[in-house]
Amino acid sequence: MYKKLILISFAILIAFTACNNKTSNETGSDAAENSSKMYACPMHPEIMGNKGDKCSKCGMELSVPVDMNATTPPLEAETKTTGTIKEIVGDYLQLKNAFTNDNTNNAATAGKALEAAFKAFDKSALTAEQKKIFEDIEDDAREHAEHIGANSGNIAHQREHFDLLSKDMYDLVKAFGAGQTLYKDFCPMYNDNKGAIWLSETKDIKNPYYGKAMSSCGTVKEELK
Repeated sequence: MYKKLILISFAILIAFTACNNKTSNETGSDAAENSSKMYACPMHPEIMGNKGDKCSKCGMELSVPVDMNATTPPLEAETKTTGTIKEIVGDYLQLKNAFTNDNTNNAATAGKALEAAFKAFDKSALTAEQKKIFEDIEDDAREHAEHIGANSGNIAHQREHFDLLSKDMYDLVKAFGAGQTLYKDFCPMYNDNKGAIWLSETKDIKNPYYGKAMSSCGTVKEELK
């Protein structure tokens, strides 16, 4: 009788252990399935969440599926696209800094680099709506960058195009982000007191429209993150 009770207890223990293992495996499968349903922002792949959530940086819908179990880095195309936006912004800031130093030759060089960066931008990861927004901005921005690049020695004319280019760059950053904090600055005196904006990487005002003559003229109007 005693041996029989031991055998029954042993059988119950085996059944209980098997059940626990099955439950554990099912829980792991559910977690893996849930993790594979994450979505990322098309322009900021580091921002992830549920499908339909909004990107905390640009407000776009999280629509790109993320494979959390992938062995290779996900969203390679999107990362590449974001990097190119950074290049565009970087070339614009070099252009702006050339004007703050009244350097027409460096402005021309930066203008040519900016035009090339727009031309090289990889639009393959953009949605149809995003592509249209980008191309609308690109058409104007490339034209102004081209004029700046072709007019070394005529800094007044270069600055006229920089005024219009800065409006395009502001729209670009608002739509796609910049990958860094920027500041929208405003000069109230440029263009016969009509005023003009520019983007800067620092809070310190360094006016690109009047250069060293009136370097501190202007105010910060908006912080762009």
